[in-house]
Amino acid sequence: MAERAGPVPTDRPGLGRTWVSAHKFRVDWGVDPSDDHVIRHPTGRTPPSCPIPPLLALPAPGPTARGTGGTGATGATGHRTVAVLGPGGVGGLLAALLARAGHRVLCLAGEDTARALRTDGLRVRSGHCGDFTARVEADTALREPVDLCLVTVKHTALEAALDRLPAGVLGDAPLVPLLNGVDHLAALRRRYGAGPVVPATVKVESTRTAPGVIEHGSPFVQIELAGAEERLGPLAALFTDAGAEARVVPDEAGVMWAKLAFLAPVALLTTRYRATIGAVRTERRDELVAVLEEAAAVARACGASVDPAAVLERCDAFPAGNKSSMLRDAEAGRELELDAIGGALLRAAEERGVPVPTAARLVAELEASG
Repeated sequence: MAERAGPVPTDRPGLGRTWVSAHKFRVDWGVDPSDDHVIRHPTGRTPPSCPIPPLLALPAPGPTARGTGGTGATGATGHRTVAVLGPGGVGGLLAALLARAGHRVLCLAGEDTARALRTDGLRVRSGHCGDFTARVEADTALREPVDLCLVTVKHTALEAALDRLPAGVLGDAPLVPLLNGVDHLAALRRRYGAGPVVPATVKVESTRTAPGVIEHGSPFVQIELAGAEERLGPLAALFTDAGAEARVVPDEAGVMWAKLAFLAPVALLTTRYRATIGAVRTERRDELVAVLEEAAAVARACGASVDPAAVLERCDAFPAGNKSSMLRDAEAGRELELDAIGGALLRAAEERGVPVPTAARLVAELEASG
């Protein structure tokens, strides 16, 4: 479920004001000094003046098996080798965008999906990014070092999927998980160490309708990376250069809870009542406001600045017919990310002594309904 439409906001509480320029993107992942670090929107227009420091080089990646044609990280084009664990709605879209931008993309999936990707590539239908087919490589496990790895599986499939990503092969390459919830970060850090894991969220509505077929429905692809600008600015530029909107913010709690404080209320209510977001905000508005306030209180207790009134405003701005990803899973008979979304909210609330009666009731009712 995407959080909101429109350009990446520059003044959300607790998230700072950082845009990323991908207009100049060099082999050292830096920007050309002649660019004066002017920040450009991916469409080419220049947002309000807010200069950022130069993008410094990331720590040099380890030796990586490169494709042909001079497109490796050490080649003249500055293209990278990117692994994508889980080429579904989100991962498939990002993999296709990165491949279209010239990067070597290696998708990690089950044998049937990997075979389909090797044969037909990734086919994207998108009013925002255009309709296109991107050629990618595919395998059932990572067998070579890469410059970057995206983890884009459902939380319910995470543990099994990580067997496709051996820590010894991944090494210290940046690992960017784009999952719902907050608990996955601890699991990834235990397995791969704290250094490679980059806390991040994505806001997009994108669905895999068949292996390698991606329907992108939102007029945006927005990524937030938590950490130091000097380290993650070049990574954000990679995404922006490929057609997403990416920015770096310094606050991990702010990044993770800004999304969960929106997603949990919307996912719980739309799924519990099998209703679109438009129906929820009109027919169940009292419950929506209650859960938003509970989630914001938990977020604040976790160190994030979340304004429930601002979150409600974002809910009201969504197209009335939109559905949460949890509701789509329920309608398709798939396992729900109830623990990753609702469970994470309840656990954080209990640990910090924050009462969340409405959220607790909704989670219990969804658990009881199977």
